[in-house]
Amino acid sequence: MAFKIKFILPFLILTLCTLAGCKNETEKELTKGNRLARANSPYLQEHADNPVDWYEWGPEALEKAREEDKPIIISVGYASCHWCHVMERESFMDSSVAKIMNRDFVSIKIDREERPDIDKIYMNAAQLLNGSGGWPLNAVTLPNGKPFFAGTYFPPEEWKNILTQIAKAYKENKEPLIKTANALTEGIKSTNKLGDLGMKQNKISKDDYIALMEAWEPKFDTAKGGYRGEEKFPLPVSWDALLQYYYLTENEKALEMVKTTLDNLARGGIYDQLGGGFSRYTTDPDWLIPHFEKMLYDNAQLISLYSKAYKVIPSEEYKNVIVETIQFVERELSNNEGGFYSSLNADTDGEEGKYYVWSLEELRNTLAPSEIDLVTNYFNIEPYGNWERGKNILFRKSSMEEFARREGVDYSKLQTSLNEARKKLLKQRQTRIQPSVDDKSLTSWNALMIEAYLEAFLALNNPEYLQRAIDGANFLNEKMLSPDSSLWRSYKDGKGRIAAFLDDYAMLSQAYIHLYQITLEKEWLTKANKIVDYAISNFRDDTSGMFYYTSKTNNNLVAQKMELDDNVIPSSNSVMAKNLFILGTLLEQEEYLKMSEKMMSQMYDLTMEDPSFYANWTKLMGTNAFGAYEIAIVGHSAQQKNFQVQNEYLPTSIFMGGNEENLPLLENKLVEGETLIYVCQNKTCKYPVSLAEEAIEIIGKYHSGREESTNIWN
Repeated sequence: MAFKIKFILPFLILTLCTLAGCKNETEKELTKGNRLARANSPYLQEHADNPVDWYEWGPEALEKAREEDKPIIISVGYASCHWCHVMERESFMDSSVAKIMNRDFVSIKIDREERPDIDKIYMNAAQLLNGSGGWPLNAVTLPNGKPFFAGTYFPPEEWKNILTQIAKAYKENKEPLIKTANALTEGIKSTNKLGDLGMKQNKISKDDYIALMEAWEPKFDTAKGGYRGEEKFPLPVSWDALLQYYYLTENEKALEMVKTTLDNLARGGIYDQLGGGFSRYTTDPDWLIPHFEKMLYDNAQLISLYSKAYKVIPSEEYKNVIVETIQFVERELSNNEGGFYSSLNADTDGEEGKYYVWSLEELRNTLAPSEIDLVTNYFNIEPYGNWERGKNILFRKSSMEEFARREGVDYSKLQTSLNEARKKLLKQRQTRIQPSVDDKSLTSWNALMIEAYLEAFLALNNPEYLQRAIDGANFLNEKMLSPDSSLWRSYKDGKGRIAAFLDDYAMLSQAYIHLYQITLEKEWLTKANKIVDYAISNFRDDTSGMFYYTSKTNNNLVAQKMELDDNVIPSSNSVMAKNLFILGTLLEQEEYLKMSEKMMSQMYDLTMEDPSFYANWTKLMGTNAFGAYEIAIVGHSAQQKNFQVQNEYLPTSIFMGGNEENLPLLENKLVEGETLIYVCQNKTCKYPVSLAEEAIEIIGKYHSGREESTNIWN
């Protein structure tokens, strides 16, 4: 049952301010900086020169609010957020705003990337109050942290009006605020309740999985890719899941939808046509006009997605996206320790996208006359600009091959000319003031980058990518992983800090499991198993079988959340459910398999109702319905043959092996002097083969139904 309640106060505050107007404070105060100058987060440090008396989240701020009986302003943002910078510049640097905040409130600044647990609670409040949310997120709470007001960006006058009315209401009659805060907090808690979720009593069938398309397909933008809407987010997990759906069902519409999305992403303004890498989202439905911030998590997942798609659709365009995006990450986000920073700012000099856009005159000043027509035609440059202030966002309408055919030019010559022009433009662009970097390294996002390198290695056979994945794993192992298998969330200036959240445990164990399945080095599997065990002990709710986002022993917030639906990153519970399934298979741990099955069963109804919100769950559903293949490769050449097999797109196969029989499923499979590949399902194996092509053929025959299982499995 949906949580419903009347929240009158926020509407009343806004109405009073709008109709009657609120007093405009104009006194100016001087400041020499605030306590955020000592913060570790680059985003918080950006607010160190504000006249607002900011606190970081912690006992000092909460105790001050209780002792002085003041409401708390909780302001959440992140370093690459454009509108966060706008509100900081317009409101938080205004001493008349600061006067109200400092006099009547205790103000706390939050980096949502470091403290997603806090962000989730107050974003939930904004969504319950307003039906939507975003960043900057600004909530007002009681001294105990229970929220009664939440919104996003406010211009300075509106923000002052709201705060003045809240302060007046709190001093004169706080009971309605307390009532609203209690009711809203119960609403936040109710979103965790799993009692209404349908528990699938029987095994998930192939028909169940195939039927997902009925609810999924109506949301597709079949012309431009992605989901229908005025704004477009890449949401890589959706197209990753749909690619697997095609593999299992051979539904050509699913593959076409993946291709349409990836083609348009690669050609749009959301993709940096000069330097590689993707922006976070576009403000239009055609992928053309981005918000220019670049996030590690987006780019890592998109590298993985294009790498998987390349195995199915070996497009030169996809290969270029993989290579160029990796080059972008290494060039602009590397921390030079094996790990990666979090993001690039959307703004330079207070102007969004300034670093990336071009006027026609700037292009003429950079390129040779013979290159101008080609570049303006290929990248759709307009004399008066295709964006704001006479500037152009570079985008393409087709692949390079299609452009060559349309223009009647030689493809190889076109490729050479465009590459030379792009190099000149990129070199010139690098002389501009560059966007600032959020130079903290987050465990979960770095784990996604390990996955990206592994997928790129399997697709393109570049051994440097495998080594970079190992370097990234070693970085996290050294800097973020403690001897008891607990993790740190964030790393900066040589130090790990903030106790990790479930996504950190889920993503890192997933990366280590994947690293084992490629290198066949058991140490990675052992580490993953220990991390998962730690998460079970410290995050799992024994009643529901799901995992809380915060540790059971490290939670001091007004609500403890569970992350169930997939968003720009797969939900931590969906990743953990899959990890348990793979570990349970590799280690023959029946308890893990039962945990995974219970989690998937509880999510069945929600996933069937709207797979677009539960895309990562559909991947586990498909694996359960159609069955996983267990691929055991044993012998001295096991690793090389493993690479060859995994060059094929085999999303429901689980790989193991090496030169030792060190797992239950490897027992009695090692034959001296030979390297053999066993294709198995449900622990029953086909007679071994020696060549990767033979193993792929066996999987293909069984998968396509050209042979009955009784004829294949022995």
